[in-house]
Amino acid sequence: MLPASFQLPAAIILVLGGLLSCFAGYRVFRVVLGIYGFILGALIASSAMGTDHTMWMLLAALGGGIVGALLLIAAYFVGVALIGAGIGALAAHVVWAAFGREPGLIPVIILSVLGALGALALQRYVIIVATAFGGAQTAIVGGAALMGSRAAAEAASRSVYRVYPLDPLPNTRGDLLALIVLGLLGVAVQLGITAKGKKK
Repeated sequence: MLPASFQLPAAIILVLGGLLSCFAGYRVFRVVLGIYGFILGALIASSAMGTDHTMWMLLAALGGGIVGALLLIAAYFVGVALIGAGIGALAAHVVWAAFGREPGLIPVIILSVLGALGALALQRYVIIVATAFGGAQTAIVGGAALMGSRAAAEAASRSVYRVYPLDPLPNTRGDLLALIVLGLLGVAVQLGITAKGKKK
């Protein structure tokens, strides 16, 4: 977890990285993977250090960030498959939740494998949608932190144990609406402009 003095720079990084991901995520997917890998690695490494030792915490965050960035860049295709597997697991939970039950292990595994295979087959579109909405969410959290939202400021500097895909969004309809609008705008821009002509 970052000290309070680093919350503003963290929020700025979240806004800029989120907007890059949202509007040009497919074009610069490896850069986006590097940014998110750096953020995740820094969160993991800094959570192991106490906030009393700022220099050691910063060095751990920097080292963890570099390792995380390199790992995610190297895991490009694995990352796409993991996105699909996550979507498959989510689908299993949504379907079973509609019946008031939890899915068993076998349906989750089957839908995760199908999701991973589907993501690899539809790689371009999976990357565009995932980067657009992931970037929108990241930019909104950073923007809310810059505007003084206490919950968003905590999300911008939180420990790794509380980093969930949609958890940091403040609980207001405006934030959810902004996520949907910005995400859809990001998808449209990527499909129409930034991803045009780039083939994987």
